[in-house]
Amino acid sequence: MDVLNTTACDLSDRLDRKEISAEELMRATLAQIDRINPDINAIVALRDADDLLAEARAADAEISTAPRKSVLHGLPMAVKDTVEVQGIRSTTGSPLFADHVPQTDEVLAARMRAGGAIFIGKTNVPEFGMGSHTFNPIYGATRNPYAPDRSVGGSSGGAAAALATRMLALADGSDAMGSLRNPAAWANVYGFRPTWGRVPNEPAGDMYLNQLVTDGPMARSPADLTALLDVIAGPDPRQPHGMAHTALGPQLEAPVRGRRIGWLGDWGGAFQVEPGILDIGRAALNVFVAQGCQVEEVPAPFSASALWDSWCALRGFARAGSMRALYEDPAKRALLKDETLWEIESGQNQSTADIYRASEIRSDWFRAAAALFETYDALIMPSVQVWPFPIDWRYPQGINGVKMDTYHRWMECVVPVSLIGLPSLNIPVGFGATGLPMGMQMFGAFGDDLGALQLGHAYHRATDWPNTQPPKM
Repeated sequence: MDVLNTTACDLSDRLDRKEISAEELMRATLAQIDRINPDINAIVALRDADDLLAEARAADAEISTAPRKSVLHGLPMAVKDTVEVQGIRSTTGSPLFADHVPQTDEVLAARMRAGGAIFIGKTNVPEFGMGSHTFNPIYGATRNPYAPDRSVGGSSGGAAAALATRMLALADGSDAMGSLRNPAAWANVYGFRPTWGRVPNEPAGDMYLNQLVTDGPMARSPADLTALLDVIAGPDPRQPHGMAHTALGPQLEAPVRGRRIGWLGDWGGAFQVEPGILDIGRAALNVFVAQGCQVEEVPAPFSASALWDSWCALRGFARAGSMRALYEDPAKRALLKDETLWEIESGQNQSTADIYRASEIRSDWFRAAAALFETYDALIMPSVQVWPFPIDWRYPQGINGVKMDTYHRWMECVVPVSLIGLPSLNIPVGFGATGLPMGMQMFGAFGDDLGALQLGHAYHRATDWPNTQPPKM
């Protein structure tokens, strides 16, 4: 355990200096998984230990004769189970793909593999990554390391739980509706949704109309997740919307005095938020004040109901298109969960005028946000509107006595970021009265990933919540 209770960057440095070997690190990782995973269920499709140790020895041989390929070289990594990885069972949490073993890597996995990562298996997800609660009929539910009777969120729930319990030093995730932010908040780690286009999606199907989901890094510190971001970011020549990327890690250390931060809270009362969450968020703002930042409350900058209508229309449109073939096959449709069917059918029931209007709202919000960031360097609000809920719930039915009208309405607070592809970092902000963790999302202007990460890095140096209060396993 001792070798694992450190940062990914430190492990990388120690591998560089030959203070530890990749084989030693792999043995420690497998021992930790053997000890922790049966109770948490974060790592799935775990590969054979002998094969993994052989790959670790091969990495040691490479490192002994040449510079390491990247910060990942020799590190054990488990890839989110919505990503196809060559030779590893990749199910997306669906019985339709229970035995699917890809012959090639998706872009994300290919970049990590090229960087020298050793893939040990996958991290658990909800079926098709839909719903911010990680459970599926293939592997079951992932439990919160701080309260095993509670959810760890999703869809990158397996990744968040594996990080918190030191089964992984780094993890990838993806985020359409908070899936890099919500599980990070509930596991006391960091999750970063980069500006849309900075990390390429898989070059398949539509590459123009759907701009809601992106891959990104998760870690126990901003420095670690920036190191992973620098490996997976950068344009793919097969895709039209790539964003040029210069390594951000060397630029992370920067003064933050004088930077202006706006507190959005519950968006002027538009979002139902469970008691205690806003209080713990406001308390975290004092860390930035102590570092010389200017913090002030910001009134709701746009209609929350308009954002929600736009989001639901565009998300349904994307699901109805991308999952059309599964839906049209009666045998396959029968194996889709209710929430997936609802998404597809809501998209099918829209007109072209509905979609155009939704895109107009999204465009209006992008312009309004751009104007807001002329004043503020970052905005902060909760990453999730409820505390971790019981593991046997599918989703919260209501907040503060207000009934949720969809299965994902309790995650409405992430929509302003996701709708227009802004960079957003979940920062851990401590624990509530019942000992459950919480996080806040700090987001910046489109393309200003570095600004959010620099603020997060300064905040982490002052708090270090993941190491100050790790889960007691």
